[in-house]
Order: sequence, then structure tokens, then C-alpha cells
Amino acid sequence: MESKKFSDVAAKETDEKLTIREGNLYSRKKDPRSEFARDYTRILHSMAYRRMKHKTQVFYNEAGNDHICTRIEHVAHVESVASTIAEVLGLNFDLTRAIALGHDIGHAPFGHTGETILDSIVKEKIYHDKAIDHRIFWHEKNGVHFADNIELLENPEGKYDNMHLTYAVRDGIICHCGEVDQNGLRPRTEYIELKCIKKAGEVEAYTWEGCVVKMADKIAYLGRDIQDARTLGYLPHNLLDDLNNKISAFSDHVVNTTNIIQEMIADICENSSPDKGILLSDEKNNQLKLIKDFNYKYIYKNDRLAPFGKYAELVLSELFNTLNNYYNGEDTFAALQKNDYDKRPFVKDFAYWLAGYTQITEEMLNRLSDEEKDRIKKIDSIHINRRIYKNLDTPEIYAQAVIDFLAGMTDIYATKAFEQLLKC
Repeated sequence: MESKKFSDVAAKETDEKLTIREGNLYSRKKDPRSEFARDYTRILHSMAYRRMKHKTQVFYNEAGNDHICTRIEHVAHVESVASTIAEVLGLNFDLTRAIALGHDIGHAPFGHTGETILDSIVKEKIYHDKAIDHRIFWHEKNGVHFADNIELLENPEGKYDNMHLTYAVRDGIICHCGEVDQNGLRPRTEYIELKCIKKAGEVEAYTWEGCVVKMADKIAYLGRDIQDARTLGYLPHNLLDDLNNKISAFSDHVVNTTNIIQEMIADICENSSPDKGILLSDEKNNQLKLIKDFNYKYIYKNDRLAPFGKYAELVLSELFNTLNNYYNGEDTFAALQKNDYDKRPFVKDFAYWLAGYTQITEEMLNRLSDEEKDRIKKIDSIHINRRIYKNLDTPEIYAQAVIDFLAGMTDIYATKAFEQLLKC
């Protein structure tokens, strides 16, 4: 197997288009990291990354089954697959790892079910048009939104600021959609404003490293989802036997995560080239499609997941309605304060979170108690990030704030917040 075939086309830090940051990031003296390695560690220390350990991958897991994959484990699989491929092919290792680590920071609670629910709420409450036939909220786009506007890190002076990731990493996040059946991935040639991308999979990543992460995303989840479904009793033995018999046309072993991942990695490394793209052989590509079709039929569309979907819709809809009803222009913080924080602490969490993204005015402060005024002023003083909700000028701006708060929740936090509603 020829190695380092892509070294001439790997992302270089000398390419200013790739390393330009979304905002000004402070510099550090004697920092041994590359710009992309620095992005990796900034994502690693972000709250969005940490929260993925309690977010659904496919199967709702509030009970805490230690052997069911959560979102953070999936991300670790993608990072492992992508970085292995990048190292063999001679691509930029640091950039690949950073994209892989951050690719799912925009995921809502309750997996793709939660993503669909938030999309419906956005269409109805922000765009006021439930008939829109394309997604407005999708996790790849929300990942860049979180990276650019929501996730904050403490700087050396103790102030909270935006992440300011490089263009190459942000591009890889929004272009990572692994749901589309593609082979022979190649990066696009034009440098574009990422906010102009309207739907998942609309364009390819700008770097080969982004293409590798996109392929790795698909490889990583299929086998693991079968393993979890088997653990939870979703798949009768006859179905697994049938799948194994079909796969035996390509391989001489059973279908499991390690076998699928190892063979797919080796196949990509052997068949990919700058001329042909990031490529699976026809044999392995057909095998991948076979497994994906199996998963959709027997796992993702399984009737046993229907109650989970209804529960997730109830939780997110009620939480949205509760928080959204507090909107009252410049009196919004006063309205939130009137809530009984002892009974609904998630509303207090939201109020203090919101203060960090709002341009706090004297009018807002004057409507609060002295104790609450001091708290909001302190929050305001340590935030130097973009105040994306401005003065909460419109119901739509405020509704977007509620959506962002919900999107950042873990499954566990969302369910506990919902339980607080039941006690009031």
C-alpha cells in the first residue's frame, strides 16, 4: 500500500485562507501547537464537546447503560478513523483531528429526532411558516453557529470570548454530512462564505481533510449502531444471520464495529488518490450501502423508537413554549426573574446564560431587584463575546435564543428541566 499519496495536496498553514479565524484570537508565547492543533484543544475544552457524553447517538440512554454509544463516543470513533486515514495518506493530521472532534458540536439533544423537532419549531415560531419544505435547523449548520457564536472559552484575563476557529475547521464542520451516499469525495475549489450554505451536503469541504472526516463519519456509525441495536434486543438473530450471510459475499467474518472499520480504513487508504478522490472500492462501497440499508430498515425506522420520538417532542416543545412565553422586550429579564427559581431552576440557568449574549441596557437592569441587577451586571462584565441577541428587540430574536439554549442541552438536562415543569 502506497503511503503519503496526498502529501502534496494536504492543507498547509501557509495557506492564509485556511487559517483565517472567525474573529481575533489572543496569541500565546512559545506555543508548540499548530493553528489547527490549537483548534483541536479549544474544541476539546469547550462545553459543547463535553455535553456530547450525555447526548443520544441513536438510542435514548438516560438510564445510563454503560455499553450504549453516546454522541461523544461516536465522535471518538470518527476521530480515530479519520486521523488514521489522514496519517497514512499524508494529509494534515492536526486539521483532520480538529474537524473530527468538532463535527457534531451542533447536535441537539435526543439525536436526529431532536434535530427534526427543533427544525419544526424554528419554522413555526421564527419563520412563521410550517410549510417550508427544507431544513432550517440542521446540525452541521448549527455546529458552525455554535463554534462562531455560542461556545465560549475563558481567555487569559478571565473573560469569556468566542472560539474563533479557523476557516478550515469551520468548513469541515458544516460540510461533514455523512448521510448522503457518495464515493470518490473531492474538495470543492472555491472559497465561499460558510453562512451561504443552505442545506446539508450542498457542497463538499474545501479541504481533503474535510472529505476524509465526511467519509469517516459514515464508516464509524453504521457498525456501532448494529452493535447497540443487538445489545438492546432490536435485532432478532435471524436478521443478523441474514446480514452476515450477505456480507460474507464480501468478507469471511461477522459484521461488527471493529471489522467494518478496519477493512473500510484499509480499503480507503489503498484505493484513494488525488486523481480519484477519497474512495472506497466498488466491493466495499456496495457493502457499506448494504449495511446502511439494513440499519435504516431495521434500526432507524424501527417502531420501538416511536415512543422516544413522541417523548422528545413533548419535552422540547414544552420547554420551548415555557421559555418563549417570558418574552417582554426590555422587560424580559424582569419577567424571567419573577419565575420561582427554586421550582424552575432551568429558567434561572437560561436567564443567566442569555445575559452573556445580550446587550444589557440600563432599562433592563432598572427593572430588576438589586441582587439580580448585580448578578446580571457581573455576567455582562466578564463577557467580551458577540452579543448576538442584541437588545432582544424582536420576538424572533428571543425565540432564536431559546432554540440555541435547547440545542445545547443534554438529554439528561432536558428531561430534568421538563420534570421541573411537572412539579409547578
